[in-house]
Amino acid sequence: MKARVTVTLKSGILDPQGKAIEGALRSLGVEGVASVRQGKVFDIELEGTTDRAKAEAALKAAADKLLANTVIENYRIEVVG
Repeated sequence: MKARVTVTLKSGILDPQGKAIEGALRSLGVEGVASVRQGKVFDIELEGTTDRAKAEAALKAAADKLLANTVIENYRIEVVG
């Protein structure tokens, strides 16, 4: 079973990397960029798991404990198959 965990900063949290990327895009001549927020993506393959609810519970525990700082970050879990 494959899954994707996407971690992003909560709104209202400053994003200096996003600002740096925004400035770089403008200096490259990319037009129409209003703002940039950066995040992290984790593609995870689970072995021997066919129970979708179990997989989601395990991924939620992993995100809460390791993948995201839940004080300043949100995460989204997508189980692909």
